[in-house]
Amino acid sequence: MRFLARWVVSSLGLWVAAALLGASRMSANNGWKTFVVAGLILALVNMALKPILVILSFPAIILSLGLFMLVINGFLILLVSKLYSSLYIKNLGVAIIAGIIVGLVNFLISKVVEDI
Repeated sequence: MRFLARWVVSSLGLWVAAALLGASRMSANNGWKTFVVAGLILALVNMALKPILVILSFPAIILSLGLFMLVINGFLILLVSKLYSSLYIKNLGVAIIAGIIVGLVNFLISKVVEDI
């Protein structure tokens, strides 16, 4: 159940990010289907690779007071766009901004679900 929630939130976050960033920076070839598949891949990548990347980059995270996590999230979103060619992301900077948006959507949905 928890994985399904991560999948839905990731898909929704990617959709919101694409809407805010515009088609020239982030787009999906097949519409909402792309966001569903990309959300699944992002949820899987976050479960498999994110803990390893956090451990390996722990000194950078400490020195940057946690801001390096934005780079890690952006890198993972850029990786998803490379693994799934239907999702287009222009560069790492756009991926970092998309990561911030996905994180904010995750936070907002978590707060709404907690209140219910």
